[in-house]
Amino acid sequence: MAPKEVVLTFDDGPMPAVTKPILDTLDQFCTRATFYSVGRMAIAYPATTREIMARGHTLGTHTWSHPLNLKRLSADRAIDEIEKGHAAVTMAAGRPIAPFFRFPGLSDSGPMLKHLQDRGIAAFTVDVVSNDSYIADGERLLARTLREVENQNGGIVLFHDIKAATARILPRFLAELKARGYRVVHTVPTGTTAPVRDHDGVLAAMLAKSDRDLKAQTLVPFYGRVKPGETGQPAEHLVVAAAVPVAMLAPPPRERAGAALKTARNVAARKPGTAVRGWDSRSQIEAAGAEAASADAGAGAAPASARTRIQPPARTSSPTLPPTLPLTWTPTITPPR
Repeated sequence: MAPKEVVLTFDDGPMPAVTKPILDTLDQFCTRATFYSVGRMAIAYPATTREIMARGHTLGTHTWSHPLNLKRLSADRAIDEIEKGHAAVTMAAGRPIAPFFRFPGLSDSGPMLKHLQDRGIAAFTVDVVSNDSYIADGERLLARTLREVENQNGGIVLFHDIKAATARILPRFLAELKARGYRVVHTVPTGTTAPVRDHDGVLAAMLAKSDRDLKAQTLVPFYGRVKPGETGQPAEHLVVAAAVPVAMLAPPPRERAGAALKTARNVAARKPGTAVRGWDSRSQIEAAGAEAASADAGAGAAPASARTRIQPPARTSSPTLPPTLPLTWTPTITPPR
């Protein structure tokens, strides 16, 4: 990726009340994104899953049930989570999906990465964490995400299409990207990977139940039921004036250099012993916290703006791409509608 290029990604959905307003906004801006859907959510809301692809977006996967620490599961269970999720999203979509995957919480491991590599599935990381899982206030969420985009000069941005605040701020976020000279690029595959067939019978029965009984919604998805008529975004927020330039992006294969990284100020703010997503080891977390404490003490507890900034390891926005999935850079500018 070049400087000032941004990839929009959305994890954990679909959730109709949030995903559909996000899709509407992306259409208004002639912008395409990548959705990493949880298998259980896709089976619960197949119509929304199909709509993501029908509107021209890339659909990847995010496991079957979103375990919080995938690498702590046994190897068989972890691989089953990956494969069942891939099979579920493919079945819900009704057609082949992108061989793209993101680990929940970026909790990867060598054996799981090797499995994905052998299967021809690319594992993607993150450069900018919006923190929409923890920030419900739209103004704070918008300000933080724009600040992190500026700090990283672009990169892969992580949102969640189960968070109403994300749907509300997305039009303003895209408008600000355009005003600040950023370009949205779209990750697309040049091939697909067939799902394993081990779960076909169970998934087909669950999918049939979802399609037949949408209003009653007896299958409880990963984040709970959505109330009929519930909306994630007021209609007035869908009115936008101009489109963000869009390009199709397919980066060349590269080795993955590490998990996506959070800023050090978030690391230093965590309580001792708390896991921090995006940092590779406890020693990194403890070192960052110690450095922050030392900086604060030396500054006499100076205000945050005057404190020493701790730099995390250099970011990488390059996915792990298997040699069986050659991708090429194909810049294609989509004109405004």
